[in-house]
This record gives sequence, structure tokens and C-alpha cells, in this order.
Amino acid sequence: MPILPGAEPFQADGGDVAVLLLHGFTGSPQSLRDWAEHHAAAGLTVRLPRLPGHGTTWQELNLTRWPDWYAVAERELLGLVASGHRVVVGGLSMGGALALRLAQEHPDLLEGLVLVNPAVLLEDRRLVLLPVLRHLVGSFPGIGNDVRKEGPVELAYDRTPLHAAASFTGLLGTVRADLPRVGAPLLLLHSPQDHVVPPSSSAAVLAGVSSSDVTDVVLADSYHVATLDHDAPTIHERSLAFVGRVTAPVPA
Repeated sequence: MPILPGAEPFQADGGDVAVLLLHGFTGSPQSLRDWAEHHAAAGLTVRLPRLPGHGTTWQELNLTRWPDWYAVAERELLGLVASGHRVVVGGLSMGGALALRLAQEHPDLLEGLVLVNPAVLLEDRRLVLLPVLRHLVGSFPGIGNDVRKEGPVELAYDRTPLHAAASFTGLLGTVRADLPRVGAPLLLLHSPQDHVVPPSSSAAVLAGVSSSDVTDVVLADSYHVATLDHDAPTIHERSLAFVGRVTAPVPA
């Protein structure tokens, strides 16, 4: 299946500190490309994979499930660790949920988490009917391009595939139930005006994790896809500083 122009994965080889970035549901690496390039320019090793079913067609995404997306994220993490890197994992929306799952399953392999509007809770009433609707209709209208800033356009599907969406909600339930297993240092950046993931989702992360090192940053001038919005520079700068802090050598 051809990849949409701009949806290609990104990687850069730098020092022994690495950042693994994960994009959102129905989105693509394009939404995090600037973030990835900013960190690569600072000398970090960066991996920004394209998750299965994304960046092609929504029909292909409908053939995938959350273990497929997680498997790619896990493979990237294990590969970086095996090559001697210290890894911080970041993610937007569903990418944040996958990052949390990595922290739950591999607590000794992560140096920290950077989450931007992470999805662990959704409040769309249609989700209650998803088990039935997914067998009757193929998709809902798309959820992409929730950006306040004029100009940027997220490369995301204009339809939301329902079989994949049902699996997505299963991922969120799994991650939400295991939030106490997350103990890694956490940088949480969230938008109070988000038309895709409600503020209660970030609140649930803050209330549920066991991390003692938590930094909470409000992105007051952005909507859901904050990595393409007015607060993108804040994400870049705060994230880079966080990565430097949590991977700094411990003084003798």
C-alpha cells in the first residue's frame, strides 16, 4: 500500500540518548515531524515510526488492531536499548497511550515519558454503540486537524474506521487500568481546549500514575494536535530540557 507523501517515518542517529516518538490514531508521523527534527538537531538519536495502517488509507487501518501498533513501538524501544541507548518515549494522543503501555510493560527500559494530550479516556457517546455500529457502517467522520493555529494541516484520515476504533478503545481501557504501574519520570503537556480527547484524560493520567517526578504543563493556546499548533515551541523546548535532565549522569 503506497504511503501518503509526508507520512513517512523519520529517524536520525545521534548520541547515546534516544527519543522514541509515537503519533496518534488515524494520524501519521507528519504530526510529530517538527518535534523529531528539533530533537535530532540537538544531537539526540530519534525514532518516529509509522504505525501499521496509518499514512495510507483508512480502509487499511481498519484491518489493524492495537497490538499491531504496540508491537512496532515495542520493537523500536527494544532495538534502541539493545544498541546501548537510554530512551525517553513521547507520544501524542494514542501515541501517549502506547508510550504509557511501554512504561507499564518495560519499566526498567525507559528513562522518562513525554505525553502530549494523551488518550486514556474518551467521552464520545457514540462509543457505547461501537460494538454494534462497527458491523453496520465502516467509519465515522474523521477526528484529525484539531489545530487552533491557522495554516498547519495534519496529515490524517478524513474517516475514522470503526473496527480499528473499537480496538483503540480497548487499548485505552487496558492502559487506564494499569496506570499505577507507571513510575517513570513524566512530562505531561495538555490543552484545556481539546475537541478530540477531553481534559479528564490528562487528569486521569496525573491521578493514576505512581511517578514521583511529574511536570504538568498547560498548553493554553493549542487544541488537540498541539505539536502543530501555537504551543509547538513549548513542547520542543520543555521536552528537550526534560530529556536532558532525566538522562543526565548521576553525580558520584
